[in-house]
Amino acid sequence: MSKLDLRLIPVTPFQQNCSLLWNTETLEGVLVDPGGEAEKIIKEVNTLGVTIKEIWLTHGHLDHAGGAHDIRETLGIPVIGPHKDDQFWMDDIEKHWANYGHAGMGKNIVPDRYLEDGEVLTLGDIEFGVVHTPGHTPGHVVIYNQDLKIAFVGDVLFRGSIGRTDFPKGNHQQLLNSITTKLWPLGSDMRFVPGHGPMSTFGVERADNAFVADSVIGTSPENSSGVM
Repeated sequence: MSKLDLRLIPVTPFQQNCSLLWNTETLEGVLVDPGGEAEKIIKEVNTLGVTIKEIWLTHGHLDHAGGAHDIRETLGIPVIGPHKDDQFWMDDIEKHWANYGHAGMGKNIVPDRYLEDGEVLTLGDIEFGVVHTPGHTPGHVVIYNQDLKIAFVGDVLFRGSIGRTDFPKGNHQQLLNSITTKLWPLGSDMRFVPGHGPMSTFGVERADNAFVADSVIGTSPENSSGVM
């Protein structure tokens, strides 16, 4: 199997983790969740000498999908994902950034294709699985590689917290179900890149995450909104 390297590029006022993932032998890569600041992302790509082949989106929120349009236009590459149920979010990226006082930070986007549960994405000879994980948004997906023990979870799960469910079409119980039935089976040693904040592993979260630790998952947390 080819070797991969990972560089996290925090973007937008929300400091969202855009992931630059590339093959160290061919220098071909993908961008996961380029939420904004397209010029900053492309500069990092060029500095490393990476050729981006695709953009992968975990969900349609402004800070995860807002930079995809400009990068697609600049590099001439396809945007893949998320699930089609998040298109309503991607249709209003520009309006939502304006509402936050950052007009022009990102643009609306229609992906070249959507993702479904069980699909496979590839970067060279390395395959990545896809699981549909609604709750934070209805069309959220998680992209993972079982052999490399790495998952890109968007805003489903964080170090010590979970995604908000107070947005339109969010659902707290559905989010808990996504985490426990779609993510935990991938293994406790699975490392994950969250949409915001530091990386962690599923095992660590099962041990002490106040929302989804094994010891508390049977209870209903008083605060179901989590973090953004």
